[in-house]
Amino acid sequence: MAKAAVTSTVNLGTVEAIPLGQGRCYVVSNREVAVFRQRNGTLFATQNRCPHRQGPLAEGLVGDGRVICPLHAHQFNLETGCGGEAEENLEVYSVQEVAGTIVLNVEAGQL
Repeated sequence: MAKAAVTSTVNLGTVEAIPLGQGRCYVVSNREVAVFRQRNGTLFATQNRCPHRQGPLAEGLVGDGRVICPLHAHQFNLETGCGGEAEENLEVYSVQEVAGTIVLNVEAGQL
């Protein structure tokens, strides 16, 4: 029988800290995590640094389930992390809003 992954939750604060259509970087377990809030309020979380040139993705353009890196305009799907090239995919994390608070769900070993 497969062993279930242990999941922990991290409270990142109020959802209002991220304006609609923008992202914000948080440091969790010494790693940068970008949390994005689309204009419709949907939250996404990925690694903050672009795998191509380490651009700060939280500062990129957000919309239609994608983020565009501010350094070189590479696009990434916020749900899957896909960026076109296999070596340029993002790590994605489970995130949700609970009573106005951003809650990041992290599996053991993910961060």
